[in-house]
Amino acid sequence: MKIIIYTISILAFTSILFSQDHEEYIEGPFETPQEVTATCLECHDDVADGIMKSQHWNWHSAKFAQVNGDSILIGKQNMINNFCVSVPSNWPRCTSCHIGYGWEDESFDFTDVENIDCLVCHEQTGTYTKTPTGAGMPAPDTDLVAVAQSVGLSTRQNCGVCHFYGGGGNEVKHGDLDNSLLEPTMELDFHMGGLDFECSECHTTEDHNILGAGNSSIAINSNHISCTDCHDTDVHASEAINRHVNSIACETCHIPMFAREEPTKTWWDWSTAGQDKEPEKDSLGLPLYNKKKGDFKFGKNVIPEYRWFNGSANYYVSGDKLDPTLVLKLNSLNGEICDATAKIYPFKVMRGKQIYDTKNNYLIIPNLYGKKGYWTTFDWNEAAKIGMDVVDLDYSGTYGFIETEMNWAIHHMVAPAENALKCTSCHGKKGSNRMDWEALGYEKDPNVKGGRFNNIISE
Repeated sequence: MKIIIYTISILAFTSILFSQDHEEYIEGPFETPQEVTATCLECHDDVADGIMKSQHWNWHSAKFAQVNGDSILIGKQNMINNFCVSVPSNWPRCTSCHIGYGWEDESFDFTDVENIDCLVCHEQTGTYTKTPTGAGMPAPDTDLVAVAQSVGLSTRQNCGVCHFYGGGGNEVKHGDLDNSLLEPTMELDFHMGGLDFECSECHTTEDHNILGAGNSSIAINSNHISCTDCHDTDVHASEAINRHVNSIACETCHIPMFAREEPTKTWWDWSTAGQDKEPEKDSLGLPLYNKKKGDFKFGKNVIPEYRWFNGSANYYVSGDKLDPTLVLKLNSLNGEICDATAKIYPFKVMRGKQIYDTKNNYLIIPNLYGKKGYWTTFDWNEAAKIGMDVVDLDYSGTYGFIETEMNWAIHHMVAPAENALKCTSCHGKKGSNRMDWEALGYEKDPNVKGGRFNNIISE
């Protein structure tokens, strides 16, 4: 607790320094958002270098990962997922959430400091929005002077404007991030609702490099945040529970379910897109079909799936060969029962079907957005040819659809202690459906006599 109070006091002091009235420094008018950035840099001339070295700016890992013997930078720039697939050829739509202006194609200049978007992370009016298909440019009716004069420390609103809406809508992608966290109850998220934490309380920042491991960081096993950064490992009154911390992540017990306020997408089948059919709605009132995107499934109050995880994962990258008879894992978590660095973590496992080249046996990166994109033409061949030309891979002219899955770690929506999992949530007959003990490497429930590692868990 002492650590948390100290952190809050430092942030409060910083807030006082940062929240001074900017009206006397910023007058305008501004014809372009780049003019706002130039004005910011007149005083904050030391920040641009840090921003342009950050993963938020570059959309790839900070150092090279080894993939199939090659050293490559992995991140949103080149990663493939089973939502809207990939950024290349779809830049103006995808880069609407980039912290920059004008990333329209592969020629974007990452060294131009005036393309940094200071406002998206720091404006406090709540009126600043980016055009959804505008390559990061703000909406035309934005009052640039007003939003520039309002700047302050980043809030949940600033972070959430992108991170809550990944995958094309509120709560679609992550499962534990949505706009209910703007004003959450303590029951939804103890830290944000009970203690009124902003994102930066845990995602601490130095030189605009933000702590927190997304997929690009997981690819190189870096930038992690742990609950034990603030909490002691022996925080529980029960010594038996404290021993669990050696092999079970705090999130596993303290986030019993995700998507507790807003439904999250759990299945996306691109193979059915392009059909003229009326979409049915599920029990949550959500449409199960979209002509542009195919069939969906959603979940609310979802029980996570549990995996051993040591902080790193291997990722499918463009051109990797696949076996069309198997489910393709877009990321494969590293860690197992005998790995001393691994713990059991909760995950949202996103599943679906996406397009692949049936002769070359690798995934296709389709051009979805634009005049010739699939969302306009509903022509998979044309979309495949354009997208694969961009990434310089051969397209054979034949395509099919393969089932894929991708793991998304669950870290938010931490419940109060009294709502955490109980022993019987995982052990015994009542807990048998939550944990797949065999898949985790146990012979059976380790708390049952004769279970593997029984002496460690229940001695």
